[in-house]
Amino acid sequence: MGDRRFKNSRYTKCCIEKLVGKLDLNRHEGSLFAQHVGKLATILNLDELARTHYSVLLFTAQTGASTGICWISRPSMTAPVDTSRFSGLRAEAEVLDREDDLRHLRDEFHIPTKADVKRKTLLAGDSSNDAHVDETTPCTYLCGNSLGVQPKRTATHIQQFLATWATQGVQGHFKPLEDSPLPTWLNADHQAAKLMAPIVGAEESEVAIMQTLTANLHLLMSAFYRPDPNGRHKIILESKAFPSDHFAVLSQIRHHGLSPETSMVTIESPFASDSVISTYDIQAVISKHAADTALILLPGIQYYTGQLLDIPTITAYARKHGIFIIWDLAHAAGNVPLSLHNWDVDAAAWCTYKYLNGGPGSIGGAFVHERNGLVSTVVTDEEPERGYDNRLSGWWGNDKATRFQMENKFHPVKGAAGFQLSNPSVLDMTSVCASLEIFELAGGMIPLRERSKKLTAFLEKCLSSMSDDAKKLFRVITPPDPEQRGAQLSLLLADGLLDPVMHGLEERAVVLDERKPNVIRVAPTPLYNNYNDCVSFVEAFEPVLMATQKAG
Repeated sequence: MGDRRFKNSRYTKCCIEKLVGKLDLNRHEGSLFAQHVGKLATILNLDELARTHYSVLLFTAQTGASTGICWISRPSMTAPVDTSRFSGLRAEAEVLDREDDLRHLRDEFHIPTKADVKRKTLLAGDSSNDAHVDETTPCTYLCGNSLGVQPKRTATHIQQFLATWATQGVQGHFKPLEDSPLPTWLNADHQAAKLMAPIVGAEESEVAIMQTLTANLHLLMSAFYRPDPNGRHKIILESKAFPSDHFAVLSQIRHHGLSPETSMVTIESPFASDSVISTYDIQAVISKHAADTALILLPGIQYYTGQLLDIPTITAYARKHGIFIIWDLAHAAGNVPLSLHNWDVDAAAWCTYKYLNGGPGSIGGAFVHERNGLVSTVVTDEEPERGYDNRLSGWWGNDKATRFQMENKFHPVKGAAGFQLSNPSVLDMTSVCASLEIFELAGGMIPLRERSKKLTAFLEKCLSSMSDDAKKLFRVITPPDPEQRGAQLSLLLADGLLDPVMHGLEERAVVLDERKPNVIRVAPTPLYNNYNDCVSFVEAFEPVLMATQKAG
């Protein structure tokens, strides 16, 4: 066993295959042999052998003799789970789910089944599926912070859009159909903004559904980042900003002929072991650089830690120092209540594929406070550009009444819509609106937020109920204060555990996401997750953690 050759999974695989060729085992002996091979793989930490199905033995029911090959998996990850530790939590979850006034919202969504997430084909019938997997049992999907699941009404809305396209062609832009619930394509962005405005706490005119998140950040910065090399030229952002935000800031600074070394300021956590940044830390950096800072870009919720920043307090502090502030609300929109207008936020951008369930890569959203979207001239003025802030312009941001007259005089729509460029994807907006209707059905963000707090607190309770040995292998880095977080809890794993833990959870049909090097993010989303999902997660997480540690 101490021979270094056993550390080579290919060598071990070869030895097993040669051994199999010389054996003549009955069914019981073969089963024991397969179990010992699996234990060997785990003890020696042979990742290739342990994670990949290898041919060992296949027994015929007719003869009971060995006839060739059998598929085995890593037993430490797929063995039955002792769930007795969590039986009390399961009973509590059943009661909580039964008494939940918003439990019906789950029925509005397609939750992938365990069979769905295990199969390698789009449709049922994949022979590699485990035969015992119930085609109707939902998986444990706790990944709405990365991609929301599909609303059931999305397909209906899209079919209605396709029917309009098929039967009306270009007339779909202007021709209302009496039996269609969808707006004309010309007004689709208006309908989307109307549904989105209450979710972000804005006036309808302050919201535009357009582009994608990073593109919208660039559009906003192109309009409102006006650096003066001899005055205000710096941009402040957090040191661990989402990479796309970081790239956008770097490129904007360089675009203006400036150097990130002198024009970019990052906010660091004062504690190496704690990624959370306090409001005090942020204000201290603003104060230090206020005299030469032109713009601040911060996240509403930090993607890695799940920390909810104090948007109104930080916004007020920035504006007090005369600094324009933009918020990246990728993880906040549809997750926590926002009041962008009343908080006096200058501008913001977000995506719609996370908590807003618009679908992968779906169209983004932008907010421009009414004071920053003013248009004081009319289209007939000789120089209408004097009446609005300059911005990168396109025809869909042009005055709606003259948009199709093909004139070369740009006069923007008042508000955020005046920052649009090209005509937005109606298919995307149709998908987004299908989900936004469910937010209306839920009664808006306030009841959803209350449900979210309860769900995340229950998830916290489930994690604290795990064994002491398991709890030594991770810690929650999301703030414990419910007012400083959204739906997501970020779990920092011990070094070296991330990949095998993710693999083990995947085998158990638990869907969540990871952030290198050592974090898994667990997000019970209030629109469709329930308390039983939280219990199912820890029932899978604890044995996977312990098996991974033992194997390592």
